[in-house]
Amino acid sequence: MIKNNIFSLKNKNALITGGGGLLGQEHAKALLDSECRVILIDLNFNKVEKYLINHKNVIIKKTDITSIKSLINLRNFINKKKIKIDILINNAAINSKPGKIKNLDQQIKEWKKELEVSLTGNFLCTKIIGEIISKNPKGGVILNISSDLALISPDQRLYRKNKLTEKNPSYSVVKHGITGLTKYFATYWADKNVRCNALLPGGIKNKQKKAFIKDLTSRIPLNRMADKNEYHGSIKFLCSDASKYMNGQSLVLDGGRTIW
Repeated sequence: MIKNNIFSLKNKNALITGGGGLLGQEHAKALLDSECRVILIDLNFNKVEKYLINHKNVIIKKTDITSIKSLINLRNFINKKKIKIDILINNAAINSKPGKIKNLDQQIKEWKKELEVSLTGNFLCTKIIGEIISKNPKGGVILNISSDLALISPDQRLYRKNKLTEKNPSYSVVKHGITGLTKYFATYWADKNVRCNALLPGGIKNKQKKAFIKDLTSRIPLNRMADKNEYHGSIKFLCSDASKYMNGQSLVLDGGRTIW
């Protein structure tokens, strides 16, 4: 008989950036299912499900992760409420939809914005919230949400069907950068038992055009995109004692796309 559930997150508190987005909400559901309490931070919560808004173990807090002042205000709120943060999930990211090929000025503008939110925001949040986690007697977990595009280049053939679209370079650059941040912070507070790992999801079905889905799935050995809830198990694993000796690593869940 198993006395301890190594996947349990009972009495733990997690903070999720980008908590108003598609995956942020799914990460929250996974943690709530393991009896964790969750703080969702974002600038926009218009699409958050009522299930999460009304959940007794969910706190929603408007926060700009690119602003040190906003993050300090968040830290002050956490301290005032005496909330012990055990888990940080850096999920916030900008993933611009492929569109018309842009001129260089437009590309630079998008480049700067995506790096500010998806990479600098990750760094700032980790430094400020990670400092809180590092003071816990038993440490905690930092989990970065990356992408299969941290391992491979975007396949522009998927986007150039009409000869007018392409995937921006900044998204892939950000995800490669997150790999470096993950390794950096895996050693930063290791002496305080703060682990840092990354999850690399593949493409998720989210109302894409049928032609795009067909083209993409032909490049995936499992021949399908992921459902939005298929990362729940990996979130529970990476945030719990089930992975307590895993540090500085990347867990890839992409249906096998990156092995070809």
